[in-house]
Amino acid sequence: MIDACAPYSHAIAARRAFHIPGYPTLAEYGFDGDYVSPIQIACGNLTGPLLISKDWLDAPSAAANRSHLQKHGHLPDNPFIRVIDKALALLNLKRADIYITPVFHLLTPKRSSTIPAAHARASFDAIGRHEMMGRRPVALGTDAANVLSHFGIDHVTAPHPSARIGSYDARAALIAKAIEQ
Repeated sequence: MIDACAPYSHAIAARRAFHIPGYPTLAEYGFDGDYVSPIQIACGNLTGPLLISKDWLDAPSAAANRSHLQKHGHLPDNPFIRVIDKALALLNLKRADIYITPVFHLLTPKRSSTIPAAHARASFDAIGRHEMMGRRPVALGTDAANVLSHFGIDHVTAPHPSARIGSYDARAALIAKAIEQ
């Protein structure tokens, strides 16, 4: 479970206050827990390696899988978590050893939605900056890397786990290497 600390509490409060028209909030879909993103139910170690992705999930997938997601924070057979698990296995780590968060803290209206850079930056500026807590993040994919670069945040870039390039094993190896840096 996640230990309470001031920056994290600020991030939760900021996520609850953040809205952009056209994007559902986590609360609107039943995901207003004591976390910034539901994936932190499984991957919420405030002192562990920090991995930042584009977004958590789309609204239709969140609605269709609400019960499972409220308990676990991720979809077990989704390519994202399968690749993360492979990367963690290479490092002898578990999900509970790491911290994953998105740059965009609202739900997208459909799967694989494009998030305008201004919206991703606004979300990170309002919320994500509170989650850094002195850690050097691993940007999972170019969307996350672009947001971190915009704010001048030193980071390591790795492929997004759900990228449609290479095998799961190849992406996992690159992510594991980035975590080690």
